Amino acid sequence: MAARHDLATDPGLQEQLLQARRGTAFFARKLNELTDAELDGGSLLPGWTRRHVVAHVGYNARAIARLVEWAGTGVETPMYPSVAVRDHEIEFGATLSPIALRNLFDHSAVHLSVEWRDLPERDWANEVKTIQGRTVPATETVWMRTREVWIHAVDLANGATFADIPERVLERLLRDITGAWQARGSDAGLVINVTGTDLVFGDTGAQEHGPQDPVTVSGPLAGVAAWAAGRTAAAGGSGVTASRGRELLSDVPAAPKWI
Repeated sequence: MAARHDLATDPGLQEQLLQARRGTAFFARKLNELTDAELDGGSLLPGWTRRHVVAHVGYNARAIARLVEWAGTGVETPMYPSVAVRDHEIEFGATLSPIALRNLFDHSAVHLSVEWRDLPERDWANEVKTIQGRTVPATETVWMRTREVWIHAVDLANGATFADIPERVLERLLRDITGAWQARGSDAGLVINVTGTDLVFGDTGAQEHGPQDPVTVSGPLAGVAAWAAGRTAAAGGSGVTASRGRELLSDVPAAPKWI
């Protein structure tokens, strides 16, 4: 029998699917490096053990798969009934035996990959709704998963840093985060500059409409993205600095809330 191939043929979408699958493989590698006992250890997320991270990533694949099914069938299948249900599911998942927890990640990742593979090309533009209430095309599910697996591979606190994440993923992540800040107005007086590039985000017009110089946070892409995502400890040789005008600040301020 001939092997099945992705029904999506758009080169851009194919590239995004590749990044999602590479991120899944990276998460799997960092997870497999951990012993069963080490799953009980702390993660980079306050109040969460590594078990919580693995459970979250596993159930997230199932939730995104439901959105892909929605796009393909037209039958509304939300990611979760509610945020409370999602949180309860993660807490339950964190109590699973090590083998069950690992199987949750493996099987849910395969299920999502198959849903993507089998989604007809005409249905990728169909709209679905995220748990935050955003209406997005099915293509957005690929980025949603890409972001989850790469960032949470770092959150496993097993040696991975943001420097391990592909630059294209980091740049889109930074655009997402700063876009969320802008929508809430929480980037007022804050400029983010990625050194060595022309990437500048945040309140770039601050000097035009305020008497005080903005705070400029600068650094390499990986370091700035880690800072923006609230994971400065995982910046991978950060190099992130903050300044106001010509004055270098002694401390880099905490990034605004993202999600």
